[in-house]
Amino acid sequence: MHKLTIIAATAAFGLGLGLTAPARADPQAAMTKAGCMACHAKDKKLVGPSFKDIAVKYKSQPGAVALLTEKSRKGGKGNWGPVPMPPNPESKISDAELKVAIEWVLKQ
Repeated sequence: MHKLTIIAATAAFGLGLGLTAPARADPQAAMTKAGCMACHAKDKKLVGPSFKDIAVKYKSQPGAVALLTEKSRKGGKGNWGPVPMPPNPESKISDAELKVAIEWVLKQ
């Protein structure tokens, strides 16, 4: 009977961990939900630059994630052409999702 109690407790603990652990972020889904994919694509220019072009420009720069986070949050113009990028507040994409998305972009 003692072994069953230990097994049950271990199983309950494992289930509890599964319920409280954050879901693994899907950067492409988060970017689609936030509207990023309306202007960006992985390997071709749409309205904005491709993710591959962004990676080429920024991945070797120190602090690239922080820099691109700020650019994404504030928006801007002039870096990739005349069309401005609108700001992307946390209500569109959370800080955690944005970080994962930018890290994904930099790996392209």
